[in-house]
Amino acid sequence: MAETNDHIASGDFLLSLIPQKSPFVMVDSLVEYADKKIVSNFTIGPTNILAEEDFFSAAGLIENMAQTIALHTGYKYYLLEKPAPTGYIGAIKKAEIFHLPRNSQKLVTTVEILHDIMDVTLVKAQVECDGRIIANSEMKTALAK
Repeated sequence: MAETNDHIASGDFLLSLIPQKSPFVMVDSLVEYADKKIVSNFTIGPTNILAEEDFFSAAGLIENMAQTIALHTGYKYYLLEKPAPTGYIGAIKKAEIFHLPRNSQKLVTTVEILHDIMDVTLVKAQVECDGRIIANSEMKTALAK
């Protein structure tokens, strides 16, 4: 994806779309939204709770992917003028971490919705940093009832 300063949501509006609160927020802007796809950005802060010794952890990358999924749900419900439900990671089918980014680097996370049936969503997620794929996963999420 090309570098852009345009975004759909950031700041307080973005925080209203996800259930996570500071210091556990791992997305900072919504860049692209479609029915079956979302792209988020996240710049890793120097005091990030999931950073270890100047690197963002594998757990941080997985949480970034999960929060991008939550952002998709939150924005979808915003467009429907409904309150966003809380969701949970139901299963991680596959997660591959190829490289840990350093603090201050920008992540671009793309999530494709593969299936969305009865409040369970199967997704494929990919994280890029400096134009290089550094992580990917397949996850199932479920909405709380």
